[in-house]
Amino acid sequence: MAIRNPAELKEVAANGRRLMALDLGSKTIGVALSDTRLTIASPLETIRRTKFRADATRLRHLVALHDVGGLVIGLPVAMDGSEGPRCQSVRQFAASLLETDEIPIAFWDERLSTAAVTRGMIDADLTRKRRAAIVDRAAAAYILQGFLDYLARLPVAPE
Repeated sequence: MAIRNPAELKEVAANGRRLMALDLGSKTIGVALSDTRLTIASPLETIRRTKFRADATRLRHLVALHDVGGLVIGLPVAMDGSEGPRCQSVRQFAASLLETDEIPIAFWDERLSTAAVTRGMIDADLTRKRRAAIVDRAAAAYILQGFLDYLARLPVAPE
């Protein structure tokens, strides 16, 4: 089930389950994982993209292994807020994923996430080779942390 309102993911994800973020690129998928209290995001791994079926199998394995209750997928919105071909590609990937799995998915604006992460890595004096090896999963963690911070600011619903 795709979710339009990101706030709904907090309600849908079962208590004590993690969220996983994906930073979808044309060659790689950066993966990050939250803690069970949905407060901290950590980079997990970078998946080299091959065929959709293999990518989906790896993601299903990670979802099961880490008891993930929902996915946050970075949406590469243009600086003016419009959605171009890259957004369409990300939405199609999510739709195809939903055909094979019933997991809640929310999209999150990923504008400048890779640039911000890369800038931080340069400031930390990481080599170009090291940055290339970890930038995708670090960008996924950046996206997920933004999402978790958003969830933390939401008012608590009365019971």
